[in-house]
Amino acid sequence: MSDPIDVKVAKAAPAGATAVAVGAHSDRLNRVPGVRKAALDRVGFTGAVGTAATFDDGERATVVVGLGPSGATGSAATDALRRAGAAFVRAVPKHRRAAFELPADLEPELAVATRALTEGLVLGAYRFDDLRSPDKVKPGLATVTLVVGDDNAAVRTARDGVATGAAVAGAVSFARDLVNTPGGTLTAPEFAERAAARAEEVGVTAEVLDLDAIREARLGGLVAVNQGSTIEPRLVKLTYEPEGAGADTPTVALVGKGITFDSGGLSLKPAASMMDMKDDMGGAAAVIAAMTALPALGVDVRVVSFTPMTDNMVNGQAQRPGDVYTARNGTTVEVLNTDAEGRLVLGEALILASEEEPAAIVDLATLTGACLVALGDRIAGLMSNDEDFRATVADAAARAGERVWPLPLPDDYRPRLDSQVADIKNISAQPWGGTLTAGLFLRDFVGEGIPWAHLDIAGPAYLQEPDGEQSKGATGFGVRTLLALLEGWGAEDGNDVDDEVETLGLS
Repeated sequence: MSDPIDVKVAKAAPAGATAVAVGAHSDRLNRVPGVRKAALDRVGFTGAVGTAATFDDGERATVVVGLGPSGATGSAATDALRRAGAAFVRAVPKHRRAAFELPADLEPELAVATRALTEGLVLGAYRFDDLRSPDKVKPGLATVTLVVGDDNAAVRTARDGVATGAAVAGAVSFARDLVNTPGGTLTAPEFAERAAARAEEVGVTAEVLDLDAIREARLGGLVAVNQGSTIEPRLVKLTYEPEGAGADTPTVALVGKGITFDSGGLSLKPAASMMDMKDDMGGAAAVIAAMTALPALGVDVRVVSFTPMTDNMVNGQAQRPGDVYTARNGTTVEVLNTDAEGRLVLGEALILASEEEPAAIVDLATLTGACLVALGDRIAGLMSNDEDFRATVADAAARAGERVWPLPLPDDYRPRLDSQVADIKNISAQPWGGTLTAGLFLRDFVGEGIPWAHLDIAGPAYLQEPDGEQSKGATGFGVRTLLALLEGWGAEDGNDVDDEVETLGLS
C-alpha cells in the first residue's frame, strides 16, 4: 500500500494547498463559491454524487465535487460525502497538498460528516504499490486539510470525526492490502502471521492454530480442504476485550473465510475463473481488519473472531468428490464438489464461534458465484436465521455505505442437501439457488438459538473498476459494516431499516 494521506483540520486552507475542493448540490449550482454556474454548464457538470470538475488558473486548482440534491439526510448524506472525498482525490493525483472546504449547508452533524469525508479521501487515494519497482511508484497526494471555519469548537469536533474516519479507513486499507497480495505470497502461515502481528500492535489478543492444533481441535472441514496443499493451514482466533469489561459484557463472534487461493481442487476451475482467486480470503481479511480497529473506536462489546486459512489446491492427497469428513460437532459431510470448499472451513469456524455462547455471530465470505449472478458486483447477499438481527445488520451496512440485500433461507430447500451416505452434502443436485443452499449448509453449524447473519461478498469484495470510494481490485468490503454494527451494539438509535436501505437505491 502507498502511504495513506494525512487528513487535517484547519480554519482556513493552508497556503501550500495547490488544489481546493468545494462541494456543490445539484439543485444549487448557482451558489458554488468562486465558480460561476455558466462555467459548470460549459463542462457539463451536474452536481451528481461522485462527480468532479476541475478549474485551474495555474496557481491553485478549484475542484467542484458533486453532493447530489440538497436536503439529503442520514446515510444518503454521509454516502455523498464519502464519494465526494474519493472523487476529489482522484481528480488531483499530481498534487501533494490540498484542502476541502466543507459546505456551509452541511446536513450531517460535523463529526459524522468529517468521519465520512475522511473515509472517502483515504480510501479514494488508496493504491497497492507493494509489488511495483521503486522507480515506477509515483508520489501521490500527501495531505488534505478540511476547512471548517473560525469556530474552535467546530475544529475540535471535526478532529474527532477525522480520527475515527482515519481508523476505519486504515482498517479497510489493511484488508485491501491483504486481498491484493498474491496467493503465492500470502500463504496461510503468512496470512496468520500478518494478522497476529497487526492485532498485537493494537492490543487485540491473537491465538494461531497450526496443522497439529487444527487436527487436535477436530476441525475436519479445514483439514479436508487443506489435503491438496503442500502448505499447512492455520486458524486465527482474535479476541478484543473492551475497557472495563465484566461478566455481563456481551460477546459478538465474527467468522471469515480465508481461502488464500482457490483452484477449485479436483473440481478444477477454468483458467479464466482462477485469475482473481487470490481474493477468496476477502471475508477473513475484512474480519481481521475490523478486529484491529476496535480499540481505536472504543467499542463497548467483547468481540471474538475465527478465521480459517488454507489454499484449495490439487495433489495426490486432495479430497475427492464423494469423500466424507467429520466436523468438530460430529456432523459427517459428503463433499461432492471440491470447489464448494469455503462452506467446509466456515462450518468449523461457526462451530467454534457458537461454543463462545455469543449474543450473535456474523460471517463474511466470498462464497458463491450465484450471488454475483443474482446481485451483481456492487451488492452483497445477506442471509440470517433471525429477522430482527438481519435488519440490524442491514441497518449497519446502510449507515456504513456498503450495499447489501436480504435473501431468504427457505426451509423447503434444506432437503436438497440431504446425503445418501452422510449427514449432509456440500452442494445441491439442483443447478439453481446455490447462494441459498450454501447459506442453509452454514446454518446447520450455528449453535441453537444464536442469532446469525451471513454476508456473501463474492461480488463487492473485488471490483474490475472503482466505484465511489471502493477501489479497483480489493475493496475491503464488509469492514465498515462490521464496525458500524459493533459500534452501535445495543444502541436504540431509532433508525428505520427500510428507510436506510432505500437511501442506497435498493428499493
